[in-house]
Amino acid sequence: MLDFAREGDVINCHELSRLARNTMDLLNIVQTLNDKGITINFIKEGLSFTGNADPFQILMLTMLGAVAQLERDISLERQREGIAIAKAAGKYKGRQSVFSKEEFSNIKAAFAKTKNKAALARKYNISRSYLYKIVA
Repeated sequence: MLDFAREGDVINCHELSRLARNTMDLLNIVQTLNDKGITINFIKEGLSFTGNADPFQILMLTMLGAVAQLERDISLERQREGIAIAKAAGKYKGRQSVFSKEEFSNIKAAFAKTKNKAALARKYNISRSYLYKIVA
């Protein structure tokens, strides 16, 4: 969208946290759009930026962007804590492998014999990085 928006366009964004993940990016994106002559409206916050923003609008954008960034950072921190607790309780094991123990042994044996690791990975429909992870 940022590459295709042209002068005179109006971008309607539901809320400012949907446009950027942190305050600095939000301010840069709004400034870049305004410099191109593009108007951006934030529906939920009731803010509109046309390039003629007054200092109060910039203050509101900065403060609301900082609050949105804080909410996101707190949410991610809680998610990390929850995952750590689940791992400690043995409930978070990640995705189950599609390979059996016997297949892992076959892959390891084939790995030792072949020089073309990419072809081996293609044979088992896995990435080369996963192939090296299996062998490790």
